[in-house]
Amino acid sequence: MTRAIMLRRLLVTLVTALVLTPPSVVAEAESGPGPIAAHRAENRSGARDTWTGTWEGAASGTAPALPGASVRNVVHTSLGGRAARVRLSNRLGTAPLQLGSVTLALQLPGVPSGPGAVAGSVRTVTFGGARSFTVPAGRDVVSDPVELAVPADANLLVSVHTPADSGPATFHRSALQANFVAPGGDRTADESGAAYTTTVGNWYYVTGVDVLGSSTAGSVVALGDSITDGTGSSFSADHRWPDRLADRLRDLPADRRPGVLNAGISGNRVLREGRGPSALTRLDTDAFSRAGVRTMIVLEGINDIKGSPEVTDPLDLENAYRLLVRRAHARGIRVIGATITPYGGHSAYTPAREAVRLAVNDAIRTRRIFDAVADFDATVRDPARPNRILPGYDPGDHLHFNDTGMRALADTIDLTALVPTAAARYP
Repeated sequence: MTRAIMLRRLLVTLVTALVLTPPSVVAEAESGPGPIAAHRAENRSGARDTWTGTWEGAASGTAPALPGASVRNVVHTSLGGRAARVRLSNRLGTAPLQLGSVTLALQLPGVPSGPGAVAGSVRTVTFGGARSFTVPAGRDVVSDPVELAVPADANLLVSVHTPADSGPATFHRSALQANFVAPGGDRTADESGAAYTTTVGNWYYVTGVDVLGSSTAGSVVALGDSITDGTGSSFSADHRWPDRLADRLRDLPADRRPGVLNAGISGNRVLREGRGPSALTRLDTDAFSRAGVRTMIVLEGINDIKGSPEVTDPLDLENAYRLLVRRAHARGIRVIGATITPYGGHSAYTPAREAVRLAVNDAIRTRRIFDAVADFDATVRDPARPNRILPGYDPGDHLHFNDTGMRALADTIDLTALVPTAAARYP
């Protein structure tokens, strides 16, 4: 394929992304939250509180609907606040989604954590003042503000009751988190988790939670594939590398601490559709529309290199990265590029593909594609066999990372590069 054809395809991808972005998301991203989502208030010190993203689970596909059931999604906060709002999605659905009721609560602590809620913490979530709501196919919605003190580094319960079969359910496939289903009736208001008798490993409908607080640092979005999604890390432990990054950021003063949003999708690619829309296609919905985004960290490309059809010219990925950065800069968002980590020993490894990976990493390091670089490859590669991950970081598949490896990735990121100064913002 010639570079001219590839560039034309990149332009088509960009135009397609702009055309297909749900109108509700475009409106919020371009002009701020709409009437339902807009809510600012002064805190007790007189400063203006702002909305910041604290958690994200990017829509990655669909699953069969669960008519009549209640799903209790467990999500982990990176940042706290004095109120919250919930983002739900029917983006990948084919019919209007009927929401019978939605609640937000604090998860009852325990080991292992279950579906029970902290006494007195269950709150009804409304949309334009309505407890029941229909989400059109292809759309995302943001709830009204929910008055609930939300701690940082805590689990929330987002419970959704769908009274009817609304067709394919938009979900995040690889949550690496135990979530719970009550098979019959509306149990969203239950503090007890007794009715939630089924455990699932997916997040249904919920794609984000924002908090209202005094932090002025905004949020950081991690755009990535299965490595960012957490594959290889412990189940229900919040040990993905973006979680570990949030842990590091908690040492900052509360007013300077950004939220961390995980927009990883297993199998994701930069240039082509895989599991979920390509990175270029989903920028608006999974990054630009999120609350308070100041910085984006990009770790994508290994699936383009080892997938089918595969990228054989490193310049194709370089051009795609540059397009991604231009679009982010147009929104005033800084972009940190992560080098692609080794995968020697994996079944998809070949010397030709390794040559592409090395060339792409050289471009990331030396050609000023991004505003800053996180050299994940240098951190995790085995000095004795640099095409492989260090054995202590390898969960056994020679591609992903165990909990120790995830921490090493997070520790690679320069915290001073995460939130730009006012002078470094882009017009």
